[in-house]
This record gives sequence, C-alpha cells and structure tokens, in this order.
Amino acid sequence: MTASLAALLFDVDGTLAETEETHRRAFNRAFAEFGLPWVWDPSLYRRLLAVSGGRERILAFAAAHDPARLATLDAVLPSMHARKTALYTAAVATGAVSLRPGVEALILAAREAGLRLAVTTTTSRANVLALFDGATAGRAHGWFEFLACAEDAPVKKPDPQVYRLALDRLGLPGGACLALEDTTNGVRAAVAAGVPVVVTESVYSVGDDFTGALAVLPDLAMVTVERLRALVPPAG
Repeated sequence: MTASLAALLFDVDGTLAETEETHRRAFNRAFAEFGLPWVWDPSLYRRLLAVSGGRERILAFAAAHDPARLATLDAVLPSMHARKTALYTAAVATGAVSLRPGVEALILAAREAGLRLAVTTTTSRANVLALFDGATAGRAHGWFEFLACAEDAPVKKPDPQVYRLALDRLGLPGGACLALEDTTNGVRAAVAAGVPVVVTESVYSVGDDFTGALAVLPDLAMVTVERLRALVPPAG
C-alpha cells in the first residue's frame, strides 16, 4: 500500500521562520510604551510559549506575575496587542527574518508534485502577510491555497480548531495531510484533528516533548517530498 499524502499544512512561527525572538522584542517594546514594568527575557518567554496566542500569553503572564493589574488590563489589552502587532510586522517586513533552511525548496517541490498547501497558525493574518513580504519579497503570497489564522480559528492550539477548519476547507481527511509544526501545542492540535505531524525544532522549542509526532527534525534542509510521503501512514 502507498501513502496517500495530498496536502501539507504549515505552522508559521518557529516553523516557516524563526520569528519568536522578534515577537518577544515587540512585546517588550509595547509594554514599555504602555508604561508597564514588564520585561520578558528569553528564558521567561520560552515558558510563556506554552500558552498559544499573544493576548492569551499576556493574560497568563499577568495572572501569574502581576495579578494586581488584571482588573485594568482588559481596558488596554486590545490597543496594546495591536501596537505589539504593528511593531512586529514593521520588523519582519524589512526582511530581518528569513525563512528557515529548506522551507522554500520544500514548498516549491511540493507544489511541483501537485500537493495542496495551506497555513494553519494561531498567529494573526497581518503577521503572516508581513512575514511573506519581508522573508520572500512577496513570493509566498502565491504558495498557499489558503491561510487559516487566528481570526479564522480563535480557539488556539493545542485545541484542534484550526486543523479541523483546514480539513473542512480542503475537503480532505486528516490522514491525507501532513502538518509541519515546531511546538508541543502544535503537535497536540494536529494529532487531535487526526492529522499526522512532523516537527522541526525551533530555537524556543528544542528538546520539548513531541509525543505523537512521526518525526522530529532539526530543520527542513534536504527534506524531500518523497521523504515526507514515506513518513505518512499508508491509506486503508
């Protein structure tokens, strides 16, 4: 029997590109601009990444480290998060963040092989589009059939909502797809939707528990469509 791989579903932050450090700096700048004494260093930020979604991450941090501010945080959270997004998109749009090794080559090879491609992410559409502009000079806008982003699936990973949405749009069963992820939450979300998943460890996720993944790779350099097909369980 042969594998029935028909589509690749790509996470964005940490998978397409090492974006998390740029996110961290944008959070810190936004906090300073809004008069908050919060500074997320890399060690703290890695722990906070267990919470998917920027707004959710801010609320989780405040609850654990500055609960006295929770009562007033709701009033400023939308504008502060919007400012953080603006800072992030401005940074990545300059081309300061590149795609991870092997990403573009694999995407182009997958398109040539007739695989369908989609994005399945908990980040905002604005963040994704800015990355496409900066990291690929806009080339990536034509790579994917659709983008399933935070606006489309507001219940964040590890909930499988974004993957179920993608499967519905594709009209495919989970077993005909392969997810590319870099975090524990991403693996859990894909598996819960019945989608096989391969991990490429990122700077902020290396060494995490990826139970359920078909494989854990350092990156996508030298990873071929044929290798991914071989990883997917056979149909039937």
